[in-house]
Order: sequence, then C-alpha cells, then structure tokens
Amino acid sequence: MKSRIITMNIPFCSWGDSFSNKIASAAIIDRLIHHSKTFKITRDSYRLKDYKSEKSLNIRHS
Repeated sequence: MKSRIITMNIPFCSWGDSFSNKIASAAIIDRLIHHSKTFKITRDSYRLKDYKSEKSLNIRHS
C-alpha cells in the first residue's frame, strides 16, 4: 500500500466555488477522502508567518 499526502488551503466546502463544476468537485473530493484520514490544521502556515515577519521588517525600515 502506498501513502499520499495532499495539502490544500481551500476547505472542501469551498471547492464548488473554486472549480467551475460543483458536481465534478464533489466527485473529486469523494475519491480523495474515501478510506482516508483527514487532518485540519488551523495554525498559520510557515510561509504566511515568514511573509508577515518580512512585511513588518520592511515597514520598520521605511
């Protein structure tokens, strides 16, 4: 058995708005999460943390 990790920044409930076809997006979600374990991470991402710190440094140096 092979393992896969898929990350995304769009919640499943918003996929219908992100893709043009709500039925197709529901089918994709169904196939992705069937027999899967999902984890919801609610903390800021490392990229966002770095972006915020760089932005605050740029404001201080201006």
